[in-house]
Amino acid sequence: MDHADPNPDTHTKAGANPDAAPDPALDADPAPNASRHPDAARHPGADAAPDPAPDADANTSADPDANATTDSADDSVTDSVPAPDSGAAPTPTRRRRRARRAVRIALGLVLALLLPLLAAETALRVNYAGDPADGTYTRGRDAIWLGHAWVDGRKRDADITALAHRLDGSGIRDLYVHAGPLEHDGTLPKSSYAQAGWLIAAVHRELPGIRVQAWLGDKLATEEPDGMRLERAATRAAVVRSTREILAVGFDGVHFDLEPLHSGDGYYLALLDSLHTVTAAAGVPLSVASHQIDPLPGFHSFWGTVAGHPKWWSQEFFGQVARRVDQIAVMSYDTMQPLPSTYGGYVAQQTALALEVTPPTTDLLMGLPFFHENRFGHWAHAETVPAAVRGVRLGLSRTDRDRANFGVALYVDFAATEDDWRAYKAGWVG
Repeated sequence: MDHADPNPDTHTKAGANPDAAPDPALDADPAPNASRHPDAARHPGADAAPDPAPDADANTSADPDANATTDSADDSVTDSVPAPDSGAAPTPTRRRRRARRAVRIALGLVLALLLPLLAAETALRVNYAGDPADGTYTRGRDAIWLGHAWVDGRKRDADITALAHRLDGSGIRDLYVHAGPLEHDGTLPKSSYAQAGWLIAAVHRELPGIRVQAWLGDKLATEEPDGMRLERAATRAAVVRSTREILAVGFDGVHFDLEPLHSGDGYYLALLDSLHTVTAAAGVPLSVASHQIDPLPGFHSFWGTVAGHPKWWSQEFFGQVARRVDQIAVMSYDTMQPLPSTYGGYVAQQTALALEVTPPTTDLLMGLPFFHENRFGHWAHAETVPAAVRGVRLGLSRTDRDRANFGVALYVDFAATEDDWRAYKAGWVG
C-alpha cells in the first residue's frame, strides 16, 4: 500500500490521507497482442479459360431449332469447365482449418503467459512450507504507522490511555505519526502538526521507552507531472530544512515515505545523505519506508515497461538505501497474491532478500497488513496478518535467525481489527 501522503480518516495511495476511506489504486496487466497471419487472397491463373462471351448473332437465326441446339451445346460446354478462382468466400473446410489454427495460436499465447505464472505461484507456495525456527519472535523493535488524527487535535488523553493499553505486552518501540504531507517544494506547514507537542509529551509520560517519529511523505513526480521533484536541488534543501524544523518540536526521529520512488534514483540517495547528517547531529534515527524488492532479477524494469509503474526496487538499490539510514521498513503488502499461502511465501522471499543486503546495524522491519481492502493488487482474504507473520518468521529462520535489529511494522492503526492485533501478538510476540 503506497502511503506517502495520507489525509485525515483515510487509507489510500501516496498523496492521500491514512485516516479516511480507501481510494483504491488499480493496476492492470496489458494483454499481449497476438500477431495475425491471414491467408493471401487467391487469384485466377493467367491461362484460365474465360467465360464464353454471348453470341450476338445467336438470337437472329432464322431456325429456332438450330438456336435451341446451339444453346444446349453451349450450356454443356460451360458446365464442364471449372470456374476460375476469383477469391470468393472460403469453403467450409477452409473455414474449419482457419478456426483450428486460430485456436492453436490463442492456446499457445495463453500457455506462454500462464505457465511461468503458475510456476512462480507454485514456488511461492513451496516457500511457505516448513516450520519457523525457535526464537524467531519479536526483538522489541516493532513499529506502527499512526494516522494524522494524533497531531491535528482530534485525539485526547483518553486516546493515549487506550493506546498504552493496546501496546502493553507488544514488541512496538516506534510510532510513525503522520505529520505531513510535505508540500511539493519540500516545505512543511507548521499547521500540519499543530498538536505534536501534546502527543510527544503524553506518549513519553504514558508509554516510557516508546519513540515518536514524524512520518513525512509526498507524491513524487516520477509517473505523473504533478508531485515533488527530487532532481531539483532547491527541493531537496527544503526537505532538509523541514526536517530540522520538525525535530525541533521534540520528535524522536523522522520517517520518510516518498512514492512512487523508482529503483536507482540517485537524487533520493543524495537526499538521504543530507538527512542523515541532520538526524545524526540530533541523536535521533532516520527511518524510511521502502518498496518491495525484485522477486526476479530486473523485474522492476519489465514491469515498468508493460505497466508504466516499476513498483519494485532492485536488491542492489535496496541495499544502497539501507546503508544510508538507521531503520528501513518494507511495505510488504499490495502484492497481487491470490492466496494466503502464496502471500506468505512471497513475504518469506522478501524478508530473505532484504536481510541479505541490510547492514546488521540497520533496523529492518517487514510490513504487516493491518487493513482490509479488495481490489487489484490486494486481496484481504490472501494478505492476512497470520500469513505475513509466518512468512516473516520463515524468511528470518532461513537467512539470519539471530539478527537482533529486526522487527515488523503494522500498517495502519485506524484500519486494524481485533483479529489483526490478536494475530500479531499470538504469531509474532509469542
